[in-house]
Amino acid sequence: MSKPIETKHTTHWINGAAVATAGAAPRRGDIFDPATGQITGQVDFADIAEVDQAVAAAASAFSSWRHASIAKRTQVLFAFREIFNARKDELAAIIVSEHGKVHSDALGEIGRGQEVIEYACGIPQLIKGGFTEQASTGIDVYSIRQPLGPVAIISPFNFPAMVPLWFFPIAIAAGNTVVLKPSEKDPTAANLMAQMWKDAGLPDGVFNVVHGDKVAVDRLLEHPDVKSVSFVGSTPIARYVYETGTRYGKRVQALGGAKNHMLVLPDADLDLAADAAINAGFGSAGERCMAISVLVAVDPIGDELVEKIKQRMAPLKVGPGCNGDSEMGPLVTGQHRDKVTSYVESGLADGAELAVDGRKHPVTTEDASGAPTSDGFWLGPTLFDHVKPGMSVYNDEIFGPVLSVVRVASYDDGLALINANPYGNGTAIFTNDGGAARRFQHEVEVGMVGINVPIPVPVAYYSFGGWKASLFGDAHAYGADGVQFFTRGKAVTQRWLDPSHGGINLGFPTNA
Repeated sequence: MSKPIETKHTTHWINGAAVATAGAAPRRGDIFDPATGQITGQVDFADIAEVDQAVAAAASAFSSWRHASIAKRTQVLFAFREIFNARKDELAAIIVSEHGKVHSDALGEIGRGQEVIEYACGIPQLIKGGFTEQASTGIDVYSIRQPLGPVAIISPFNFPAMVPLWFFPIAIAAGNTVVLKPSEKDPTAANLMAQMWKDAGLPDGVFNVVHGDKVAVDRLLEHPDVKSVSFVGSTPIARYVYETGTRYGKRVQALGGAKNHMLVLPDADLDLAADAAINAGFGSAGERCMAISVLVAVDPIGDELVEKIKQRMAPLKVGPGCNGDSEMGPLVTGQHRDKVTSYVESGLADGAELAVDGRKHPVTTEDASGAPTSDGFWLGPTLFDHVKPGMSVYNDEIFGPVLSVVRVASYDDGLALINANPYGNGTAIFTNDGGAARRFQHEVEVGMVGINVPIPVPVAYYSFGGWKASLFGDAHAYGADGVQFFTRGKAVTQRWLDPSHGGINLGFPTNA
């Protein structure tokens, strides 16, 4: 017998506390458990007044936080890191319940986000400027980097913890204040992270969360006190965010969609390549901007590689993310599941060969609590073969567990196919030929490249971002680009005519 559903209410976090939407009849959205299809809660949608309240809190806090010593900011970052690490299982459980991904995958995104927290803990070194003594007679010149002010982060549903963490640890460490607008589909993780910041000693108003839809997004884009916008999502919305935000004079980094190709050469280890295709194509139900959605097989290995992939797909366990043996969970909403399923139908209509039909894949019938899963948002792993450019399954970012195999005659044909694609987020090559791999990383027109690595998400001290229609703006996420984005440079030229003399103090100097 299933347990009764416990509903929750997620609201905004402003100036260090949860704040309900104003008004007698606030706008709200439903929060679903994707594994059961049941409504488990509601989230408040901000109107302009709530967004303005959050930005005002961030602007007020900036006046003091920007003057906090780097030593103090670093202490808060280290405290946040420890609290975050201690509560990662709780955060993962929220992600599983609202997004649907399996628990191990949720822990994986949390771990990658934590890398950026730890990178931001090195902010004293990251924003250290340069100094030139005696640039001219009696004149010294030096450079410093200073925070921007209140910054906005608009994050997607597929990584409710990791993607915000790409941005706000560095922004806060550099002295900025933050207004985060997470996806309304899985909003609660943002509030838990807000509570972690408060517990770590972050002053009220430095980190704020507003929930909602386009009303909140548009207000953040146009608000005169918001100095920058960081966005991750689909390419059409990324373009809109970039064009709107820059029109209002803001610094904008907008990361868009992808159609990531994996090129497999005839000399590759085909077992390794097949494993990688499964992992990169169907992990998180394909709801990753770095998912491999096109496998480019250089013949004559196409038939053998497809057969190896099919063999690995059959035993995949599809079920609720809270079940320990599930390897792939549901899609995030019923509407999104239906959209992805429509691509299966259009692929058939376009003449592609449906090698594995995910609509027929068995699904676990109950979650860990005994709740039935028959109404969950399910689609099993799906494989198309003999796909060609021009087909919708090739052209569009499907954002689901659909892998397309394209056959080509040579390396050059595969490279040309990848470079002709309008997206340039991530790509991979599988080969045992070092010369071919080196040539590929040099010639391919994509921002992130894996060599025998299917999902080449850079570690935190490098930067994440694609080329072409996958990125708007010139700043990638986190790493050195992130530090540059959330600070602005200032050059100082100084001259002092006489030396000064201080008093005597034999105590050991300390930071405060």
